Amino acid sequence: MRFAALFALAVAACGPAPQPPATAVQPSGWHEFEGSWNAAGSRRTLSLGEFGNSALLDLRGSMLLAGPGRPGAGFRAEAIALVDRKAGLVGRSVWTDERGDQVFSEFTGEGTSARNRITGTILGGTGRFAGAMGTYEFSWQYVLEAEDGSIQGRATGLKGRFRIDPPAKGAPK
Repeated sequence: MRFAALFALAVAACGPAPQPPATAVQPSGWHEFEGSWNAAGSRRTLSLGEFGNSALLDLRGSMLLAGPGRPGAGFRAEAIALVDRKAGLVGRSVWTDERGDQVFSEFTGEGTSARNRITGTILGGTGRFAGAMGTYEFSWQYVLEAEDGSIQGRATGLKGRFRIDPPAKGAPK
């Protein structure tokens, strides 16, 4: 009898660890979040002679968010951007969670190492993020810049807020 109880306890202990409850995205009200984003990718630079340089950035990485109101714990974050002395930084990003639901955003910044504060606007999303809207901000810090155009970096001071607007009555779901 004791062997059976110990065996049952051992089998239960070897099972999968309990998963924390998924963060529920509420359909109204503003939710604050903060987090980190580490990414790697490429930079293609075009020299414009005396007018400076323009560069295309293509980045992919992991975004981890914290806070009770966060839209999710983790995302695969992808971004493309144009960096130019005259235009600054202009980009678009897609954050994809573990279920495949996505958040779409656009971002801008001055695009200089001295003033690299980047602000973003959440435009919407798919699945549980349909109707999402909000803002976020961060500064970008390069960790690696190789001659072949490979880059790695991270967002510092990433914080923002979002909300989900329910579909209008009579609107297709």
